[in-house]
Amino acid sequence: MTQRIWMTGVGAATPLGSGFATFAENLLGGKSGVAAHQLLPQDPSQRQFIAAVDEIPVPPGWAEADFRRYKRLEQLTLSCTARALDDAGLADGRDDLRIGVVLGLGAEYLRIWELDMLAGGNRVYTPDQDLLSVVHLIQRELGLNGPAVSVAAACASGGYALGVARRWLQLGWVDACLAGGCDLITPMSYGGFYNLRALSRRDDSPTLASRPFDRARDGFVMGEGGSVFVLEGEAAARRRGASAYAEFAGFGATSDASHMVIPSTEPQPASRAVRLALDDAGVNPDDVDYVNAHAAGTTVGDRAEARVLQLALGDAVARVPVSSTKSMTGHLLSGAAAVEALACLVAIRHQALPPTVNLDDPDPECDLQHVPHCARPASVRVVASNSFGFGGSNTCLVFRKAA
Repeated sequence: MTQRIWMTGVGAATPLGSGFATFAENLLGGKSGVAAHQLLPQDPSQRQFIAAVDEIPVPPGWAEADFRRYKRLEQLTLSCTARALDDAGLADGRDDLRIGVVLGLGAEYLRIWELDMLAGGNRVYTPDQDLLSVVHLIQRELGLNGPAVSVAAACASGGYALGVARRWLQLGWVDACLAGGCDLITPMSYGGFYNLRALSRRDDSPTLASRPFDRARDGFVMGEGGSVFVLEGEAAARRRGASAYAEFAGFGATSDASHMVIPSTEPQPASRAVRLALDDAGVNPDDVDYVNAHAAGTTVGDRAEARVLQLALGDAVARVPVSSTKSMTGHLLSGAAAVEALACLVAIRHQALPPTVNLDDPDPECDLQHVPHCARPASVRVVASNSFGFGGSNTCLVFRKAA
């Protein structure tokens, strides 16, 4: 029998705060992390609506000066991974453990290159001056010597990272694994999505800009941040007296390779990822108590996902509650799947359904059981989380309340 995989540690830094308790309070309180920021220094008169991380927390045992010498994505990832280990009780006494690292990362070199090009582009001609990758930096600073890899699947990167880590544990390659995703907003990434006309153009109020499933939605709001989890086998976790936020019960992944930025008009590939995850967890659509949708707030994408869920869940779609927490966090790109996995753990721990805020007038073509405006109490045992990346990378994660 394949061993059950527990999620025993969490480290997070998000637009809704850092740490499980703060994130949960703000998420279930329907608080928006979107605000007006000056992102483009070349035009200080303009302010962009984004969901930013205000302060990346220093990991336990680190001196502030030593931590702040790292670049911002390095700080974000170090903070999340170190605090996840601490939360799991693995900050010390783990020399004999094979701890792997699987991370979905975005903007790893983008910001470095942006700043370098403004200074003349020296790094392009002397690539030997590049520093360690973020994953290898994590290994060095935290003293980890298990297998390590970063994955790139656009908005589904964090989902793939968690799926790979789960498989490593099932194969016995590692004793525990750090997995998740982190990403940052940079002027270049913001400009790219703006020119694609993928971003919301609303300029009335930052907190009203992200409107998944709403008839008046006009694009997504960029967010940043991430979450990293400690995964380990149930038996090993029990032996050392660890508790679980949830069981990571199922994983499904497909690719539709339809278009680089536009979701496939055919729901079958993404719906198959959902069904694969449910099958992997040994549950039926009727067993699902909540779905955290990928829905970012684009006209095409939200409707496409509604069709995916209608096909994947069948008759159960009329009963299963669905919400998009991107309405509060924005779209964290490579960090999105991991932070939305965190939202699922909140739903299980607090027995409550996170809302889709700003859902004033649901699009009739997104005919789902929405959770508008406010969280609501519910019996939550099995949850699913979708992440559908640009280019057609589809993942679904299934979490179950640990016995």
